[in-house]
Amino acid sequence: MHIKRLAAAVILLPIFYFYVMKLPQVYFFMLLLAASIIAQWEFYSMYRISGIMRVSGIFLGTALLTAVHLSGDMTNMLMLSIMAISSLRLLSKRDPSSSLRDISPVILSLLYIPCLLGVQLSIRGAGPVWIIFLYGCVWASDSLAYYAGKGLGRRRLYREVSPNKTIAGAFGSLVGGALSGLLLDLILIHTMNLWKSVIIGLIIGATTILGDLVESMFKRDAGVKDSGVVIPGHGGILDKIDGVLFAGPALYWMAGALDIIK
Repeated sequence: MHIKRLAAAVILLPIFYFYVMKLPQVYFFMLLLAASIIAQWEFYSMYRISGIMRVSGIFLGTALLTAVHLSGDMTNMLMLSIMAISSLRLLSKRDPSSSLRDISPVILSLLYIPCLLGVQLSIRGAGPVWIIFLYGCVWASDSLAYYAGKGLGRRRLYREVSPNKTIAGAFGSLVGGALSGLLLDLILIHTMNLWKSVIIGLIIGATTILGDLVESMFKRDAGVKDSGVVIPGHGGILDKIDGVLFAGPALYWMAGALDIIK
């Protein structure tokens, strides 16, 4: 597992860096769209959503991200999506029993995956370095959490949701976020002072933990260990982006509040 994690990081990180930094924003949109489609597919597989509800959910998720890319807003498309999914259940099955159970995972997937990912298009609009900052902090938080948890972890953080996560790992995530926030500002951003970069890094580290735990909650509820097996040593795409789903909005809000991202 350790070798697979390192090998995947050595191969994927440079590719991701040059992809984000050198290509126009439309290519980043296409990358997010691919990640969103696969992550939604994995989510629906976890909850055994199939047929027209699965296809419609992925189609509407694609429409939500496209709306953000084209107009910068997804409010109208989100309302239309909720109406469409609810109406589809109404028309496809006459029996009203279990209707909420049928609809809920489909609508939640839209809110949880494409809606949260869509914030990254706004972050990318402020400059590609902010995407590198976001993913760099999340990667550092994840990595330090993993190694701190393996080496120092004794007390469990949240046994009922994720038995392997420890308090030491959570502390490692905060430290990884703070240190990477500081270093990435010095190397790439050059617009923040010390306390701003550390605070934003800490918040990214904290929300990375929350995002990871939320996905673990869904997996435990669904009775699966990983969302998929797309990336060797890392599980599925949803497993890999769970932290950044929460960290992206956190960065956007904090950077706006601190007058960093306009």
